[in-house]
Amino acid sequence: MHNIEDIQDIINKNIENLNFKLTPVELYEPISYIFSFGGKRIRPVLTLLACDLFDGQVEDALNPAIALEMFHNFTLIHDDIMDKAPMRRGKKTVYKKWNTDIAILSGDALFAKAYEVAIKTNEKYLKNVLKVLTKAAIDVCEGQQYDMNYETDKNITLPDYIEMIRLKTAALIGACLKTGAIIGNADDNEVAKMYNFGENLGLAFQLKDDLLDLFGKEEVFGKKTGGDVITNKKTYLYVKSFELATGNEKKILSNYFSGNEFDEEEKIKTVKSIYNNLNVIEITENEIDKFFKQSIKCLDEINLPSFRKSELKKLANQLLRRES
Repeated sequence: MHNIEDIQDIINKNIENLNFKLTPVELYEPISYIFSFGGKRIRPVLTLLACDLFDGQVEDALNPAIALEMFHNFTLIHDDIMDKAPMRRGKKTVYKKWNTDIAILSGDALFAKAYEVAIKTNEKYLKNVLKVLTKAAIDVCEGQQYDMNYETDKNITLPDYIEMIRLKTAALIGACLKTGAIIGNADDNEVAKMYNFGENLGLAFQLKDDLLDLFGKEEVFGKKTGGDVITNKKTYLYVKSFELATGNEKKILSNYFSGNEFDEEEKIKTVKSIYNNLNVIEITENEIDKFFKQSIKCLDEINLPSFRKSELKKLANQLLRRES
């Protein structure tokens, strides 16, 4: 049985061995750049831990785990363009360091490279792994489109928002755990429970991200706080506040998220004040706790000794306590 640190070490060594010193340099240098950001490599860690949970061969899960991380980084490159985000993990985003055209093309190449790595999966698991990766890719694109739609839609409900982040964020985390379970030779019921564990964990993870985007410490969070407010993102905090607000507060929120130009600092300050007045931080934290408990329930339903699940639970707790 492996611990989180062992798994991270295995993944980091394999990512360091990825060769992006290829030509044309303008295409591949941005890919090397985004991988230089480091990070916890949450998604491939979850994949290998899920495989290990069922006593599978971690080495068999390594290529699909790396492919899932490559796909995730592709989404970051493109998301930053669409979100007009200048910083990620304390560094310039790819399109800011180069330009939008290069970022789009490098992202496309990274998407293709992810499949190039994924097809190295043991033939016994290859078909199912590719089905999971392809479904996750479609889900993420659908979720991103809903996210963009909601920037100009004034009638977003909480179920709408939860479904959007299920597709955009949670589905990929679920896919990572499902992939690991498949390669660990789990049965269909166990594979489904692992996906549900990941999906609920992903929902909690995204709601935590919503909180950190506005209320996190910028030097820790690694990018400018208030970015979602500036770009009119309808996060859980906004949707819940708009549901609770009345009178002038509702009018102010509607006006600020209308797409018009405002002084950014004043907009962030006012929106934060309204969120605080409506107690949305505590409400969001309660919702995070709800999804987290549901994720652990799914994991607990798997008929394996508790000690085998300890590393997955430990990582899940770390994700919910994070400040970046």
